[in-house]
Amino acid sequence: MTAHQAVHPIATMCRVLGVSPSGYYAWRERPLSRRARADVKLSAEIQAIHRESRGTYGVPRIHAELAERGMHLGRKRVARLMRGAGLQGVSRRKAFRTTVREATARPAPDLVERHFTAAGPDQLWVADITYVPTWAGFLYLAVVVDAWSRRVIGWAMETHLRTELVLGHAPQSQQAQDAARALGLRVQSMESRNPNEIDRAFVTMSKEQVGAVVRAR
Repeated sequence: MTAHQAVHPIATMCRVLGVSPSGYYAWRERPLSRRARADVKLSAEIQAIHRESRGTYGVPRIHAELAERGMHLGRKRVARLMRGAGLQGVSRRKAFRTTVREATARPAPDLVERHFTAAGPDQLWVADITYVPTWAGFLYLAVVVDAWSRRVIGWAMETHLRTELVLGHAPQSQQAQDAARALGLRVQSMESRNPNEIDRAFVTMSKEQVGAVVRAR
């Protein structure tokens, strides 16, 4: 009502909204309730956490961060305060199908039979390709990770999903291939419908970081 009082009289707005002018003025003069004061402090804390995450944290992660800081409250309250502050995290969009198998194609062999463990470094490398949704379109990420150390052996990112993304187009990918041949290794490539756990952390981090950069621009 305060925002519109230059256009409409307070009495008219009170009549339309079914409240009395005296009640409205009494409400304006009334101090904030204890919960409202708490909401102001929580909103400031939420905005600080959101800035620290470079705009990537949504309700679940901000809720968890508040709990770690000793502030225990419901997720719905966090969601309400974030809406009020106009905040949102990097969204996990609906799954986008990037690979369509040819009906007559033979599936790639599972060389490790789903056992992603190794007794030492450079015995098993796993590879995967995923997509990163951005406001400017899709980016495609290819990564090779050592199963023992979880070290990223090589990675490449492009705006297309053609063969050169992983076969020699990017220096990181070529170095990984050369090292694999020198060591006599076989790289296990997993289909996108069965992602392995080893490279998921790197992929998730990459999606969040790229999303944050795109949002910042």
